[in-house]
Amino acid sequence: MKYEKLEHFVSLPRLDRFLTACDGSKTKAQELYKANLRVAESFYPIMHLFEIFLRNTIYYKLTKYFGNPDWIVAEKSGFMSDKTLKPSKYFLKKQIESAETRVRRRGGTITSGKIIAEQMLGFWTSLFDTHHYKLLSGSIIHCFPNRPTEVQRKEINLKLDKIREFRNRVYHNEPVCFNGNKIDFREAMKIKKEILEVLGWIDHDIAKYINQFDNVDAKIHLALSL
Repeated sequence: MKYEKLEHFVSLPRLDRFLTACDGSKTKAQELYKANLRVAESFYPIMHLFEIFLRNTIYYKLTKYFGNPDWIVAEKSGFMSDKTLKPSKYFLKKQIESAETRVRRRGGTITSGKIIAEQMLGFWTSLFDTHHYKLLSGSIIHCFPNRPTEVQRKEINLKLDKIREFRNRVYHNEPVCFNGNKIDFREAMKIKKEILEVLGWIDHDIAKYINQFDNVDAKIHLALSL
């Protein structure tokens, strides 16, 4: 496809950043655009597995904490309605209610499994925000038994937020190959490292398991060889 046609369908503002990074070369800009897509694509398997492993780890830990496998529905009127959450506009509760609405709209029956499946990564990472964490008595810190002893809620929260923000960029087709107007994949490489680190804090085996789906470094290497 000629650059002009790609520009028409992708949009001028989106492609201009690639053109600037490639010193005005349309050929290089188009190659960089494709390389960026391939790097973003390489994150899909590990992001997918990261979300599943983190979600289920938190779910199991809170099932034990509440003594109820249906806590995600039951706690809508429990800690999720605590008056201290008013400044956050009862984010968790609203996410559950929205999920229930979607399930009912499809003609389904409300079950914990369906509500869990409806939740985005932000639901789970927000549990490490201070206001939610305190209401859970810090119990979810034990989702990470292999973490260094000095690593506590704040550092985990920061890492999860960075991973979530990067995940959103990938899923919303934002470029992952820039630092300002310069070609730079260091953030992508750092995020991959942090994903593996956090998973290793949960269980060393799942961090190893994810390696068989990881070709991020290879795609970045190809992108940098343009």
